[in-house]
Amino acid sequence: MSVWAIVVAAGDGSRFGGAKQFARLAGRSLVERAVATAREACDGVVVVLPPDGQWVPPEGVATVTGGVTRSESVRAGLRAVPPDAETIVVHDAARPLATRALFLAAVRAVEAGADAAIPAIPVADTVKRVSGGRVVETVARDGLHAVQTPQAFRAEVLRDAHAGGATGTDDAALVEAAGWTVVVVEGEARNIKVTVATDLELIDGLMGAE
Repeated sequence: MSVWAIVVAAGDGSRFGGAKQFARLAGRSLVERAVATAREACDGVVVVLPPDGQWVPPEGVATVTGGVTRSESVRAGLRAVPPDAETIVVHDAARPLATRALFLAAVRAVEAGADAAIPAIPVADTVKRVSGGRVVETVARDGLHAVQTPQAFRAEVLRDAHAGGATGTDDAALVEAAGWTVVVVEGEARNIKVTVATDLELIDGLMGAE
């Protein structure tokens, strides 16, 4: 099957204090690391960059300009994916430690018949709903999972989910809303998303411990 990846690297990194996708980790930017792994697992890669993104991609990697929201950026990437692609993987550049094995686990679940496959790990912490600085509810964590990328989709499913211009925090949410079935593969504890500067320090520490 033809497998393409969309690496989303178009955010402004407001919580990080800058464009985190270009922050360097052991000599390589986060987007470089994400793209390198995507290339190992997929037949082609499209990287979605901010309008002023000056990153130069490796030979054979396409780039497009993203939109205001994450969903708009994914749609920009979708337009650059060849129409004959059968499986499309969406990955956040802010997750630089996702492994090739995780990409392949999600892709193989789709190749086995799933509409979509996402990596996730069970929530270990107690979860509380907070409003105005006060706890209003303790949420039962049974069955709750923290979701990661890369997320794999049958190409026609992902295109259908985005056809109406909907917005979601991840692509699986749009696929669910469109009535398709999403399955879960085991995520990776090290697959941390860089959101604030201290996350980068944590990931650097994990790499140094190898």
